[in-house]
Amino acid sequence: MNHKAKLTLVGAGPGDPELITLKGINALRSADVILYDALINPVLLEHAPQAIKIFVGKRKGFHRYTQDEINQKIVENAYEHGHVVRLNGGDPFVFGRGSEDIDYVENYGLHTDIVPGISSSIAVPSSIGIPLTQRGVSESFWVITGCTSNRELSLDVRLAAQSSATVVILMGMNKLSQI
Repeated sequence: MNHKAKLTLVGAGPGDPELITLKGINALRSADVILYDALINPVLLEHAPQAIKIFVGKRKGFHRYTQDEINQKIVENAYEHGHVVRLNGGDPFVFGRGSEDIDYVENYGLHTDIVPGISSSIAVPSSIGIPLTQRGVSESFWVITGCTSNRELSLDVRLAAQSSATVVILMGMNKLSQI
């Protein structure tokens, strides 16, 4: 067993390469292998010239690898090379598969670390001056997926529409007419 074998989940942020955390950059610098998503800014990979880089991105209608295959690649590369970074767009726990990655690799005895990322649900409105909460206007906010894993409109959209909260809907373009 490789004694360096471990997984670090890193949230790459919403696409602007300056919005990754310093802890995320440090994880990239120490990585032996990086498995990265389609939504990351490729400039971030320059922080890890030493690492093997494997694209595992998923886009609508195109999945290079299934989630099970990605998890297997994490374990195989950790045992063979050491420190694997799974670089996700946004935050790995906001409509990502971070918990699935962690659960899988821990079954193989791998140590895991998590580096949160800035989610587009917060970064995009903020970057154009839209407050998610504002005294006297909105006391809370909802972040909802527009499309569930079953390709259905999330039932939470209807609930959120009844609220006075700010509503942020991610992954909703295909359901825009229903929303």
